[in-house]
This record gives sequence, C-alpha cells and structure tokens, in this order.
Amino acid sequence: MTADHSGPAFSVHDIPFSTYGSWFGISPVVAEKTYAEDLHLVSHQNGLHAVLRLTPLDPVTGDRVETRVGARPGLLSWTGAGGRVDLAYESPDTVRLRGSGTGIAVRAAAEVLTPFSGTYFFHDAAAGAHVFTSYETGRRYRVTVLSGTADVTGAQALGSAERGLAMAAETGGTWEIAIEELDTARPPYSSEAAFDEIAAATRGSFAEFADAVAPWRSSATPAAELAAYVLWSATVRPTGLVTRPAVLMSKHWMDKVWSWDHCFNALALAPGCPELARDQFSLPFDHQDASGALPDSVTHSEVLYNFVKPPIHGWAFGHLRRRLPTPPGPDELAEVYHRLERWTNFWLTARRAPGATFPHYQHGNDSGWDNATTFDPERVVETADLAAFLVLQLRELADLALELDRTDEAGRWKRAAEQTQAAMLDQLWSGDRFVARGVGTGDTWDSAGLLDLMPIVLGEHLPGEVSAALADHIKAHLTPYGLATELPTSPHYLDDGYWRGPIWAPATVLIEDGLRRAGHRRLADDISARFRALCEAHGFAENFDALTGRGLRDRAYTWTAAAYLILAEAYALRGEHDLT
Repeated sequence: MTADHSGPAFSVHDIPFSTYGSWFGISPVVAEKTYAEDLHLVSHQNGLHAVLRLTPLDPVTGDRVETRVGARPGLLSWTGAGGRVDLAYESPDTVRLRGSGTGIAVRAAAEVLTPFSGTYFFHDAAAGAHVFTSYETGRRYRVTVLSGTADVTGAQALGSAERGLAMAAETGGTWEIAIEELDTARPPYSSEAAFDEIAAATRGSFAEFADAVAPWRSSATPAAELAAYVLWSATVRPTGLVTRPAVLMSKHWMDKVWSWDHCFNALALAPGCPELARDQFSLPFDHQDASGALPDSVTHSEVLYNFVKPPIHGWAFGHLRRRLPTPPGPDELAEVYHRLERWTNFWLTARRAPGATFPHYQHGNDSGWDNATTFDPERVVETADLAAFLVLQLRELADLALELDRTDEAGRWKRAAEQTQAAMLDQLWSGDRFVARGVGTGDTWDSAGLLDLMPIVLGEHLPGEVSAALADHIKAHLTPYGLATELPTSPHYLDDGYWRGPIWAPATVLIEDGLRRAGHRRLADDISARFRALCEAHGFAENFDALTGRGLRDRAYTWTAAAYLILAEAYALRGEHDLT
C-alpha cells in the first residue's frame, strides 16, 4: 500500500475526517469537549452519536497497538511499527478500510444495550454481513468482509457485552471491509472499485471543490485549501428536516445550521459553487414560521424556535447576489423579497413594543452574541446593532422592490430605513458611542463589548463623525490576533468567555466590511490581515483566545473557514473583486 500525499494534512483531533454529503465522520470527538483514545464513526443523524469504535490491533495478539493517525482529503491512515490501516469514503454513506500488518477492531461504542438505548449486533444472513443497529441514530451500520478473517464477539448479546469484530489477515496479506450507514435494508454490498481508486476519486472530488471555491489561492493565502476542506467535509445531503444540501457548522458537536452562521458560508461559496451557496442562504427560510420568524437552528431531526438570530440577511443577500457568477433572475428575487419581507415584518411587529421605534432582543441568544456584556444589566433590550442590521435589510428590500417594479413598496422601505437610522442616531447615540436601552425600564447603558460598535456595518450610510468615533473604539479592541469581543482591560474579560473576550469570525467579517465601506480601509486591511494570520497559525476554531490566538471550543467551525475564504479572496483580488 502506498500513502496518499495529496491535499492539506490535518489533525483529526481538530478536524473530523469526512466527505461531501455524508452524515458521519471519523473522529475522536465523541461528545461536547470529549475526546476518546480511539477514533470513532460518529453520526450526526438524530444528534451527535459515536456509534462504532475503531481500534488498531496487533494481528497476532489481538491487543491494541499504538499508531500515528494521519489525514488528508481522500485518505485516513493509522500507521504503526508493524503495518498500517487505511480508510477512504466510497460514497457519502460507505467507507472502505484496508489493512496490512495491523488489524482493526470495529466495536459498538455503547457498552450497554437496553430496550431503548445502545447498539444491537448480529450477523445478517440475507446480506452476508455483520450489522450494528443504533437506537441513538435510528440507523444501521453494516460491515461486509471483503478479504481477511473476522473474529466476531457479542453477536445477539443483550445487556452489557463487548460487541463487534476484529479484522486480521494472513502474514504478508491484507484484509478489507466496507462499512455502510443505512436505514432498514438494501442489497448486499458489492463494488468493483479497488481501494486506491476509491481514495483517488474522493481526492479528485475535493480538488475540484477547492479549485471552484478558491481558484485565487497561492502561497499568500496558505490556509485556503484547508478552509475549503472544512466546508466540503461538513456538507451533508438533504435528509430529515434538512431540506437542501447543507453545510453544518461542524461535524463535531456544533452540528447544526444556525440562522446567521449560514450567511457567511453562502458568501464564501457563491463565486465557485453558486447553487450550494443559494441552498445555504435559503435553508433557514424553508422553516420560516407563520409570524415570519426564522428558526434559531436546523439540524437532522429538530428545528428550534425558542430563540432567533439577528436579521443580517438583507446585508448578506446584498453581497450574495453581487458575488454570484450569474445574477438572480426575477423569480428568485421575488421569492427572496417575500421571505425577507416576512422576516423584517416579524421584527417590526412581534419584536417591537407598543409605541417603540426599535425592535428588541429578548435574550443575548437572539443577537448571536449569547453572553455579551451588553446584556448584563437586562436581557430584553433595544440595541443599536439590531437597529443597524434592520436598516440594511430595509434598504435591501427597497432595492429588490425597485428591481421588481414595485415602486410604491420601494419608497415605503426606503423611508422606513431612513426613519429607523435617524431614530437610532437620535436615541441610542451618546455622542461618543451607542448605548443599549431596557425595554421594561427605559434605562440606558454602554459596555466594553464589541457588540456596541457593530453599527459600523452601516458603512457609507453613517455620518462621518459617527463612523470615525466607532473606528477609534474598534481599534481599542485589536489584539495582535484580531478583534476581542470584550476589551481586554475590562473587568468582565475572560480568555475563554465565549462572547466576553474571544475573537469570532462573523464579527470580524461584518466590521471589516463596514469599515471598508465607510472609508476606513487601512483599519479594515489590518483587521483582515490579523484574522487571516490567526487562521493560518491556529486553524478554524469556533473562536480564539484574543491574547494568545489559541483555538477554543469546537475546532472545525465552518463559518470561521468561510470568513477566512471571504477575506483571503478579497485580499488576493484587492482592487478587482472586493467583497463590496
């Protein structure tokens, strides 16, 4: 067997090994912030569930052996002193494993089977294969032996038992198996493709994706190919409540589509994968409720409505349609207009108190900045970031209405945008910065959080003195690695405090874009450069320690990879195809 040296190498401790369309990955991450000693087949159907434990074995003694795990797009390998095991995806629901000099045990990750939990294991005589059935995922995992010998343990066992099979081969020979994730039944596994052909095909599929998404990449943007892999490998096919091909935020524990994260993935994909980009933008709107609200999140088996996310969708669609290689036609524009209109009216009705000028958040979660210090005094608050996003959305609706020959509606949206922005400056601008206001008390306050500075997203629409003041405050949040979400000098700053200090991708992209449109290009360039360097050194984590750059929380977050691609592309093509 020969090693595959194509594509970027990565650690499966940080980034799961998976393929485009698959609902499972190979990873040591078996629960939130929980890392197992062995790699597992981890499915994301019905939530995150480690189903099968994959353990490299000494073929003679049957004991676990130490190996080095290496991964590149197309091939995952365990390499030890006596041999190696390779794994490759044949299709989104099937992997092939092959070993020489080293065996592998495929065992149920759950040690206990109850009437309502765990994994049952048996031999399926009709298919000539061994089958694990998982209560947690509601799916079956079929193992077909293609060559070599299998030592089977725990077939049909109930209660506590070790269940699975251990693969080995004759001295100097190889063993090979296929593992499929399936529903109830399908014909017995059959394939004419050799293992190396399978690995090469998957490698080629990723290479095509990377070339489409980042054709501009060079040594000046060294993380672009790995960023593309993070997006590609986190994409799942339509299944369950996921109505379209979807880029999950991660194939670790953040395995959902949240209703603002998807916008950044759509923007990164738009030039090279326009249909996939359209799907990312549209997915949450497929679940828009009767009030016009978008869900908080969508995943395989649940849609949550207990919170919402901020209305950045007007901002996002404005950029999206300019980035698509073919402009949207009238039918697409009409559909988006209708959906954005309903989403906007939700904020203007269900989220606006009687007599109030502004809509409000009911909790920090609604803002996407869950625990930001802006929400410390009160949680039900009017904030300038929400007003600013709504202004941009109203302006986008006005532009869409004009294109659709709805002149009266365009004028109404434009007036609403101007009135909302004027009121925001009159009521929430303190002369130096924006304040938040409690809906119940009418009290106002400011904070040391970056959220208070987000109205910079209004860019060219802001008065010069306001954007200049915001830019000065934003500079104070810059660390060597990027924009801290809480001033490091604040008593509330926490290194791993979620939105109380760490650097986040969406805030970076939104602020960089607003500064650039407001004419603060040098500062925008600096923010872009620091964030790109952060990703190149520390990967694509959910967020980052603002003082050390260390990746925090989920380490394979797609909106972080998307943000890198957006900023790296603009940097590579500066002066020709900027984000704006």
